[in-house]
Amino acid sequence: MTLFDLGSPDLRGNKEAGDRQQPADNSTMPLAARMRPRNFAEYVGQQHIIGEGKVLRKAIESDQLPSIILWGPPGSGKTTLAQVIANVSSSYFVPMSAVTAGVADLRRVIDEARKRRKLTAQRTILFIDEIHRFNKGQQDAILPYVENGEVTFIGATTENPSFEVISALLSRCRVYTLNALQDEEVRVIVERALADAENGLADLKVHLAPDALQMLVTMSNGDARVALNALEMAARAVRPGVDGGRQVALNDIEESLQKRALLYDKAGEQHYDLISALHKTLRGSDPDAALYWLGRMLEAGEDPLYIVRRLIRFAS
Repeated sequence: MTLFDLGSPDLRGNKEAGDRQQPADNSTMPLAARMRPRNFAEYVGQQHIIGEGKVLRKAIESDQLPSIILWGPPGSGKTTLAQVIANVSSSYFVPMSAVTAGVADLRRVIDEARKRRKLTAQRTILFIDEIHRFNKGQQDAILPYVENGEVTFIGATTENPSFEVISALLSRCRVYTLNALQDEEVRVIVERALADAENGLADLKVHLAPDALQMLVTMSNGDARVALNALEMAARAVRPGVDGGRQVALNDIEESLQKRALLYDKAGEQHYDLISALHKTLRGSDPDAALYWLGRMLEAGEDPLYIVRRLIRFAS
């Protein structure tokens, strides 16, 4: 077994892989995985970097992609964009996860990339999801091959690359920031899933109440994955009516979501952004805003003692 037989569904950009984007039976896959866009026409959001005429899109479509890092919150479309690149590019696409891969896996990929380029002149794109999970030594192992062009590197991360990616690798990549999806973009994705007969929920004849749709869009907090998986859970939990349709009401969506998906990391970007926001609202004598940021941190799971220490420091 080679590395290309491992891990997530085959994302390779060559023609052979492109002909089998979905496994023969995808009934057990989550809705968010089944509804992954396959091309730019299906991709929703991030028009500031991959809209018509944008430099990154031109590079992808001309198969001249440089090494890049995609930075953005969960559910913003980083892995999905990588899959679109795999489908559009004629390069051989190798997906890896920094959670499970190691230096030995990287060396195997590089060795096969060299052989492929020598025999067929085909380039290799190496996509590493959660690149911030690689330590310095593992990131160093990628560096020489990115520098000499043996592989084109795509990294995806939810953490600030300036802090989590070594400077030598960072200097050889272009960083593109993906934003959390807007409510209207999440709505488009949800409505598309409801109407899709091949990979979506059209066969379940789901009727989503307007207030339930609004709740789903708002509470997903710009995360398409949260919205789609909550929708599927609610739809499958509702019993079909006499006409075979499923009426999904507001309370069904509330139970599926439980609570708003709050972006927060106790040692990263969100952690410092939110405590900074709390400081600034206190300095600006805005009690309502200060209470909001305080509640936001507590709801996301921040240690109350940390907040107290910062407030004492602020007061002194």
